[in-house]
Amino acid sequence: MRFYLHTQPRASAYCLLFSKGVEILFYFLAISQILLGLYLIGTSVQWLGYVRRRLHTDPGFYSPKTAVLCPCRGMEAALERNLVALTEFDYQNYEIFFLIASASDPAYNVVKRVAGSSRAKAHVVITAKPDGCGEKVNNLRMGVAQLDPEFEVLTFVDSDGRPGKNWLHRLVAPLSDSRIGATTTMRWLIPNRSNLATALLAAWNAPIVTMLSEKGKNFCWGGGTAIRRSVFDQSGVVEEWQHSVSDDYSMTRALERANRSIVFLPECIVPSFVETDFTGLMEFTNRQVLITRVYAEKIWGLAGGTHLLYCLSLVLGTFLTLGDFLATRPAFHLAALTFLPVLLAMIRGALRAAGVSEALPAYRSQIAGQAWIYVLLTVFVPFIYLVNFLTSLLTRKIRWRGVTYELIAPEQTRILSY
Repeated sequence: MRFYLHTQPRASAYCLLFSKGVEILFYFLAISQILLGLYLIGTSVQWLGYVRRRLHTDPGFYSPKTAVLCPCRGMEAALERNLVALTEFDYQNYEIFFLIASASDPAYNVVKRVAGSSRAKAHVVITAKPDGCGEKVNNLRMGVAQLDPEFEVLTFVDSDGRPGKNWLHRLVAPLSDSRIGATTTMRWLIPNRSNLATALLAAWNAPIVTMLSEKGKNFCWGGGTAIRRSVFDQSGVVEEWQHSVSDDYSMTRALERANRSIVFLPECIVPSFVETDFTGLMEFTNRQVLITRVYAEKIWGLAGGTHLLYCLSLVLGTFLTLGDFLATRPAFHLAALTFLPVLLAMIRGALRAAGVSEALPAYRSQIAGQAWIYVLLTVFVPFIYLVNFLTSLLTRKIRWRGVTYELIAPEQTRILSY
């Protein structure tokens, strides 16, 4: 009894001390998240202004002979319609190269049909099974090697995007300035199906578009990048690709070494129509984050820390708010600090969706009708990112279009199953 009497006050003191410590930690996290959220809203407003300025910019008349390279593998939603869009550019001086590893690929017949009916000159290039690099990268390496030297500009596209008719001219025209290393853009996912997994994938991908900016340190996106052939060769992109699984991050690394700038063109944002389930959602998101860890570790570390602190702030705030509410203590201040960062994130999502809807006028009504995805689901997206970051700490393996790779280093890739 004497032991109980002496230890009970001490235990209560420890519990009170722990509770106060948790509350102080929450205040620090919440205020930090609010300040960060306000700063990011400022950058989002600047991004929206840049989008609007670019939309009213005359691209000019520069239209050199351009090779459009599109690697293909396997069937996907609306593949034929996406590939047909590449044959309909309002650009006189270009040829399309569909790159595929094997004639036995399920996409081969579709590719042949599209190439055969293309109004622009189109080629189907059968490459080979990759060895020590990603299949997409291998297709691009072999495709570029077969190009005639008369092509002044190389443009890289993905088979899951559907760019508009003026897209190619707008992407290539700024390269008239020889100081520019490359022009690039980003995808915007539009759900084809009204299920939660597809909506979460679209919401997960949306913030990436605002990582690219007018004056920031941009990176190339493989689904929409144009580069002069001379810059491509001088920067050693093919050498960087030799043992890589990431075409865009490796190109970015090569351009950074050559001290070449990468210009983001929001007017060239590419709509991509998607449908997935939760397995596909996690496979896609885990793959993107692991590739970022291997090829851009600083970006990975900064993004991982940011999402961790956001999630921790929201969880702690919810726990403290419910605790005070159930104990009939005033909890409004805790609730406000908890959900103000969420509100700021929603505002950023709304600004982002507004900018993209202006950049994609043909899909404005569709994006507006799905605005809740890009605004409300931002509450849950950081938790998906947190799972992705934790997964990237535990494995170096990804599965990409049926092929399993182990990403050992930026310069070393192992194919585990094909």
